Amino acid sequence: MGGETPVRFVVNIGHSVRIPVGEGREYKVGNMSIAVFRTRDGGVYATQASGPQNGGSLANSIVGRHRIASSSHGYSFDVRTGMGYGPNCGSIRTYPAAVDPRGEIFVSLESDAPH
Repeated sequence: MGGETPVRFVVNIGHSVRIPVGEGREYKVGNMSIAVFRTRDGGVYATQASGPQNGGSLANSIVGRHRIASSSHGYSFDVRTGMGYGPNCGSIRTYPAAVDPRGEIFVSLESDAPH
């Protein structure tokens, strides 16, 4: 009862070529949605799918080196930490992501993660 430990699992999102460098894509994983980004320096990062201010899709954000700027509300976030930039911006949830030697993207999620 209560206090249950969340179950962590890893999901294969697909090959990295499905996300062009400098862009993001939204993926449905079970009953939740996540946004996955390929930054201009080649990094791959995963965050919650919707922005904290208005629920707009973060996958449509402008992607920089380690920062995304939401096209729907103008706030920006660090994709490594989820920290927001600017007054009253808030933060977003991030998830560990990696690319294997074959180019497949893997994201680590928790069963009770917000959707």
